[in-house]
Formats: sequence, C-alpha cells, structure tokens
Amino acid sequence: MTTDENSTVATDQSSDTGSTATEVESVSSMEDSSAGETKPVAPPSKENQELAEKKKNEANKILATGDYQRVVKMYSEAIDLDPTKEIYWANRSYAYIKDELYGAAVVDATQAIKLNPDYVKSYYRRATAYAALLRPKDALADFNTVVQRVPGDKVVRAKRDECQKLIRRLAFEAAIKVADEPSVADTIDYESMVVEDGYDGARLESETEKTADGRHPKLVMTLDFIKQMIARFKDGKRLHRKYVFAIILEAMKIFKSDPTMVEVDVMPGHKISVCGDTHGQFYDVLELFRLNGEPSETHSYLFNGDFVDRGSWSTEVALLFFSYKWLYPKSFFMNRGNHEADDMNKVYGFEGECKAKYSEKIFKVFSESFSTMPLATLIGNNYFVLHGGLFSDDNITLDDVRKFNRFSQKQPGQSGIMMEMLWTDPQPEPGRGPSKRGIGLQFGPDITKRFCEKNKLMAVIRSHEVRMGGYEIEHGGRLITVFSAPNYCDSQGNKGAVINIESDYELHFVTYDAVPHPKIAPMAYASNLMS
Repeated sequence: MTTDENSTVATDQSSDTGSTATEVESVSSMEDSSAGETKPVAPPSKENQELAEKKKNEANKILATGDYQRVVKMYSEAIDLDPTKEIYWANRSYAYIKDELYGAAVVDATQAIKLNPDYVKSYYRRATAYAALLRPKDALADFNTVVQRVPGDKVVRAKRDECQKLIRRLAFEAAIKVADEPSVADTIDYESMVVEDGYDGARLESETEKTADGRHPKLVMTLDFIKQMIARFKDGKRLHRKYVFAIILEAMKIFKSDPTMVEVDVMPGHKISVCGDTHGQFYDVLELFRLNGEPSETHSYLFNGDFVDRGSWSTEVALLFFSYKWLYPKSFFMNRGNHEADDMNKVYGFEGECKAKYSEKIFKVFSESFSTMPLATLIGNNYFVLHGGLFSDDNITLDDVRKFNRFSQKQPGQSGIMMEMLWTDPQPEPGRGPSKRGIGLQFGPDITKRFCEKNKLMAVIRSHEVRMGGYEIEHGGRLITVFSAPNYCDSQGNKGAVINIESDYELHFVTYDAVPHPKIAPMAYASNLMS
C-alpha cells in the first residue's frame, strides 16, 4: 500500500506533486466505453517521462485556479507521453470529479488501480465517483477496500457508514413504494393555515374571489411581497409555511397548464433573458437581477434548469423563482434540469435543506412541482432552449418534444427523451459518444447542425456545464452553453452569464462575477457522501 506522509486518504485534497503522493478525486460509469483504456505500449523514453512530469506539474498549478477543463487537458497530455504512471490517471480522475464528469473519473481511477493495485487512493476516488453517480453498492465495495487498508482513517469510515445507510434507505423506500403514490400536494389546504401573531415576516395579500358557493378570500402574489421576502432571506430568516406552500402550489398550477415545450415570441420593446444553472447561489441571483434588470411583464426571464442542489440557499432560489412565476406567469419561464429530480436531491442537498429549514412535506411538494415543469422553450422559432442537449436519434424533432407527455414520467430515469433533454452534453468530435458523466451521451457538431437544419433553427441554447467565461459558442455557432452560477461551489473561479434576446433575435451576452455571501459552505445540506 502506498500512502502519503502526514496525510490520510480521505482528507487529501491536492494533486500529486511527485515528492508527496497527493492526488485528486474521481467519479464515473463509463466502464463499458474505451475511455481510459490503454493498449500495451513500449516503456516511455526518458525524454517523454520528463516531459510528462512537467505537464503534471503545470496541471497542479492550474488546479488551484479551479479551471478543471485545462487541468484535464494537461493531465491528458502527460498520459499520452507516459501512460504507465498511475498518479497521472488518478489526478485526471480527480479533475473529472471536480468538473462533474463522474463517468470519466471512474474509468481513470480504474486504470490507476490496474497499473498499481496497491495505490489505495485510487479506490477512494472511484468510491467517491460511484457515490456521486448514485451507485452506492459499487461505492461501498471500494470504501471497504480503503477501510481495510487504512483502518485508522475516520473520514473514510464515516463515508463507508453513510454509504451503508443510503443503501438501506433506498432498499426501504423501494419496499414501501406503491405504483400510484398519492399526491401530497393534494392534501395541502394552505388557505386554512393560521399565521401566528409572532410571525414578523412578509405576508401575502388577499383579494375576494367569486366562486359557485359564494365569495372567498384568495391569496395573491405582489411585487412588494417579493421584495420583503428577499430582504427576509438576506437576513437569514424564513417564510411562514403557509406562504411556502402557497408559492409552490400556485406555481405548480401554472406549470401544469404550460406545454412541455413553451413557445414564446419577443415583441418590440420587450426582451427575454436566458439564464443557466444557478444551483442555490441566491446572492449571485440577486446580483444577476441587479445588473441585468428585474423580471417584469416586458422583461421576461427563462431559467434553464438546476435551480437547486449544491448551493446552500436552494430553497431561497426556488421560492424566489416560483414567486416570480406566480406574479408573471406569461413572462417568467423555467425549464426543468437534471437536478430537479428526487435521486439528485437526496444526495446533493436540496432534500436536506428543505428538512432543515422547513419540513419533509415541503420537500415532497417541491418534488411534485418539479415533475410538472416544462422541459424546453422555443424562442421565436429561432432558439431551442433546454437544459442538457440533443438526442440519440436524428429523427426526433421539435414536434416530438411538443407531443411528449412529461406527466407520465415523474423522474427523468436512465433512458428516453426526458433523460436526454436533461443530461446530454456536446463534444467537439463528429457523431455521438459515451457520456463522461456516466449517464446520457455526447453529441457532435454534425448532430447539432442536422437538428437545426431539420427544425429551421438558428441555434440550440443549453446549460448543464460550467464555462469559465460564463458562456461558450460551440459547434460552429449552432450551440450556445450558458451557465449562471459564478465561482461555482465557491471553487471554480468562473464567471456567470446571461443571454439577452430582443425582437431582432440577436444574442447579447452579459457576464458577471460572484458576490460575497454569508459564511455557509456549498453542500452544507448534502449527504455526507458528497462532502
């Protein structure tokens, strides 16, 4: 077994510099692809070994900046020069984990194990990757290996124990699951809930609604309430549960009435701002609105999925967006992302945050609301906006998306149109390839070109991946990635971006930096497996 002097397997967060074997972490499920595999080769020359070591050292310096895509590139060059060093594979595995490419991370950690089965950190990295891929049984096997070899590492033991708990929880939930589970949302009567006299926060106003059995007071959303809510959230306070339920349920009614693909035109004097992932970074969302303008009836916003998880203000972001949806149902839009899903919320923090700040029932109602969200938006017949990317089948068209019954499938699953819309990623090479995430696939510029030409589109706009400049124009201008969580997870140093589109349908990009926030770390409510 190889261990680092003065460090443990689990707590090491740096890359190997040569003199001390400190590596990086990894995650993935591309074992069935060729990525990471090497054919027998002649031993590298001394010159190549020296060049590889230089590449690795350069990568280690870049690592501190959070630019993990460049880190992967440098480690890849080191591997091309000398594929016999397990540390290069393990370090690239760590960079893949930090870039959330967990499938590729598993492959690299597996290759590191093949090269040196005694290099215990490779098992830890693979376990971390499997855990992030929601494959706890595979993760447990590797955590057990690490515990056997480094029995004194308390952090690894804790993660192993957490993994066992998750396996038992999932088994229990599967055992009690019923085919047609009753709706929790249908049991909520927020109108009858009493707001205690001691509550000093924002209150929704009532107006009289005429119904068949008489006139009744009904809560209505106002801009003043939203401003008071924002101020309350900035003070670290919460809303009364009556108003939380009201916001979720009223937004959910609107989502249900929206088509699977919302279609919107930009009228003269109006504009729509397309935003990517925000991941619970509430204070950065407020900065976005400060710089780019508040939502209104003439200034539409489209948030393109992944509002929650990872960031520690996911409930605040979700309630803010849902409130705007209630206030401006025809000019505030939300597409579902891959993190608006139960399996992700269980480990990446949103479920834990809901329980800590409110209740399990509020999480369940949020979960139901996520399953009603539209999956895509078509802007002026020019831009197809969806969270992940394109499809495994060239025959799928916008009409197929229009007709897709999203209500028949509450969760994205592991295959099919919904999964692909939420999970796929672009690649620079033509054709399609296996996903480095371990779910979905990758699609090349030829796939994007054919889809745009068949559907008479100017471009596809998607999110789902960090871009260091906040956005990137790819695939010959036919594909745009926009990401709106600057300095993602307080570690990557990237900018956030928003795309403004006016009636001429030209794209105008605005970028911005992260702003300070209270001292609560990302993933504060996540499973201990992810910490």
